[in-house]
Formats: sequence, C-alpha cells, structure tokens
Amino acid sequence: MSDHSSDGVSDGVITPQETVERALALSEADGCVVIVDEGSTANLRFAGNTLTTNGVARSSRLTVISVVGAGVGVVSRSAVRDGQLADVVAAADRAAREARPSEDARPLVDMDRVGTDEAGTEAAGWDRPVEPTSIDVFGEFAPALGEAFAAADASGRRLYGFAEHIVTSTFVGSSTGLRLRHDQPTGRLELNAKSADLARSAWTGVATRDFADVDVAALDATLTRRLDWAKRRIDLEPGRYETILPPTAVSDLMIYLYWSSGARDAADGRTVFSRPGGGTRVGERLSPHPISLYSDPAHAGIACTPFVVAHSSGREQSVFDNGLPLGRTEWISDGTLANLVQTRHSAELTGLAATPQIDNLVMEGPAGGRSLEEMVASTERGLLLTCLWYIREVDPQSLLLTGLTRDGVYLVENGEVVGEVNNFRFNESPVDLLGRLTEVGASLPTLPREWGDWFNRAVMPPVRVPDFNMSTVSQAS
Repeated sequence: MSDHSSDGVSDGVITPQETVERALALSEADGCVVIVDEGSTANLRFAGNTLTTNGVARSSRLTVISVVGAGVGVVSRSAVRDGQLADVVAAADRAAREARPSEDARPLVDMDRVGTDEAGTEAAGWDRPVEPTSIDVFGEFAPALGEAFAAADASGRRLYGFAEHIVTSTFVGSSTGLRLRHDQPTGRLELNAKSADLARSAWTGVATRDFADVDVAALDATLTRRLDWAKRRIDLEPGRYETILPPTAVSDLMIYLYWSSGARDAADGRTVFSRPGGGTRVGERLSPHPISLYSDPAHAGIACTPFVVAHSSGREQSVFDNGLPLGRTEWISDGTLANLVQTRHSAELTGLAATPQIDNLVMEGPAGGRSLEEMVASTERGLLLTCLWYIREVDPQSLLLTGLTRDGVYLVENGEVVGEVNNFRFNESPVDLLGRLTEVGASLPTLPREWGDWFNRAVMPPVRVPDFNMSTVSQAS
C-alpha cells in the first residue's frame, strides 16, 4: 500500500481493494467494517522569493472495525503489508470480544440502506487503481510563482509560503456488502508578502482542487496593495469597532461554530445550542437575516465524501454509521437553527434527524450581496480585517472565542483604506455575531487560515459587524 520494489516483484504490498477483501475474509466477528486510506502529498515551499524545498510523500492506513454482539473493537495501523494483515484483524476481533456493549451499537449499514444510485456512483470506480498526486500538479502554477518572485524582487518585496496538494483515496468495505470508494483532492496555497525591512506583512491564501484555478498574479497584486496601505501606521485603542470581516475570517468563526454543534452535547446542556431547562435550540432563530449555513457533499468546487467514514466512535460519530449516505444538510436555514451534528444513536436520544458531519461548509446571505470591495467603499469609518489567528474557546455555554488579528488590520474612512492599525486580541461568539450582523455580502470559495490544516472546503461571505469587540491591543506582528 506504499510502493513496490524496483524490480517489479511484490514486497508484501497489496492493493487497497485486496486489503479490504482479505481483511473481511479473515474476520471471525459477527460483523466487520474495513477502511483503507491511501494518501499522497506534493508540496512546494518558498522563502525570500526563492523556492526552498519540494517533495512528494505517500501514506496508507488500515482500520479494522470488528463487532461481536454489541461490543466493538477498532485497530488502526499504518503501512500494513500482506503478512501483517491477519494479526491486525485478529487484534480487532479480540478487542470486540472483550469490549463492553457499545451504547451506539446499531445494525451495520448495508447496500440497501445506501441506495442504488449512491451505491452505483461510489462503487463504480472500486477496482480502478489509486492515482496519486505528483509534483506535476504544479506544472502551470510553478512558472506563475516564478514570475511573482521576479516582480517581488524588482519592487523590493519578499514572498514566503507554501503550496500543498493531497489526494486521499478512501475504501470502505463491510460484511454487509458495502464497497464504497471516494477520491478526495485537497489543495491550498498560503502566500505571505513582506517589505524589504520586514516591518510590513500581508497574507492571503486560497483552497483549490488542482491548482489550475490559482491566479498567482492576482494574489500578489492583492498583497502589494495591502503592503502599500501599511506604509501609514495608525495606533488605535481597544474597543468595539464597526468591522468588515473577509470570507477567510468568517470561515474560521463558522467552522468553529460547526465543530461545536454536536446534538448530544447540546441535549446534555453543555453548549451554546442547549435550551435552558433542557433540550436543544433547534427551531430557534439565531439571526434576523435569511442566513443559510449548510453542508453539501456535491457542492461544486468543494465536493467531498458523500458517505460517513468513521474510524472511531465518539459523541458526534459512530463506527456503526460507516457508509451512511450524506446529502445536503441545513444547519441554519433562513436564520433559524435547523439541525445539529449527530449519529443514528444520538438522533434516537434527541428525537431529531440523524445528520452526520460533512466535510465542507457554505454560508449564504440574502441574494444580491455585495463584494468585499463594495462593502469597503460604503464604509464611513471602520476596520477591515485580513484574517484571524490563534483562536481558542473561552466559554462553551456562549461559544465565546478569543484570538488575534494578524498580517493587516486596516482603517477605512469615507470608503477608502487610509492606513494600517495595530493588531488586537478579540473576544466574540460566532453565534452572537449572527444576531448582530448588519450586512452579509456575496459568498465565494475561501481558505480558513486558522483551521486550513483540518478543514479547507468552505464558501463564505464577507460580513459587517457594527461592534466587533477588540478587547485589547496585541503586540503580535
């Protein structure tokens, strides 16, 4: 599952499809789910207008989930070879026999539950070989980056950052007949520009599936403009300011909201989505605006796995749900909390629909939303953020978050950016913000800066907050 010997003779490596079939055949448990994740990564790193490193890596991981009665055993190993397979399966079977009954135990998903259309779509490529990424994915991007380096040299700027492309092929097979596969490309570019004296800094980033849509020249032009804005420095005191948050900052806040939307925790009274006196806030209006926050595996440009892949059980996922089909799920609909993340088990406890987590997130406001530039042009006086950083939770009951601004906070007066201000520490709750927004702009694909390592399929709008809480001045730069 990683590579073969140079003379073409197998060195104990078997295909992921063979791994699934052999593991299922070896299991003596009542039921079994086998997950194989085959990954490949290509990356470029650069600093000071010079490419510093590049490389390609491969990985593989096998997860065997054995079920005996209501007990479950899970064993996960990296780079498992043919001769090691029996030991991994035996360990999972043994763990299941020794386990206490699992409270989330449910019948394993079968192909009837998946449905003919979904099964046909996802199983159609089951036998196709894994196609890893390679350095060739940067074939058009790399020359454009070189041109940006030359332009930066000529104007006394320095560019830093990295580009990364990952392809993960996930195979899910079960004793109930599941044979599902999904190939997921994930790419991102983070680009940081600094003045020659390193006193001014600006950041931008994009998510991409294949780097064919990355406009390096446009990104560099954005950074150049922001460095020019920063030539004038304005010191501001902490306080509440009218603030425009760009899509990247909005995505970091909304992703944290999404990660905190477990139905089980809400029903147990632990989170901001808990209803005082018991139950959840599903059905409660969170915003006066017709805001939608949803996930959709088929959303163009940010498509993701259309079935549950759970390597372990927890409060928001269950190994028994592996293979359960996923479709568009509204978390907030027309400003009202519509669903919370949960398993089949927690759905029975809460009385709500089973709505597992999905690996993308979209926020949309009213039709006709303006662009970030148009929102700036209509601002009498306020702040324009670049991005948020070092976000941490302060209070789960209100979902109060704290964090820092970074790489450019700008003062806007009479529709023009007049200079860069100092960085701040902020204290805000994304749930509370939804009720205070005065404008929601046009949504577009974006890269979360804080959470991009773990979640980067997002479509978000810029938003205007009349009183964003900049609690203290930060010395971060």
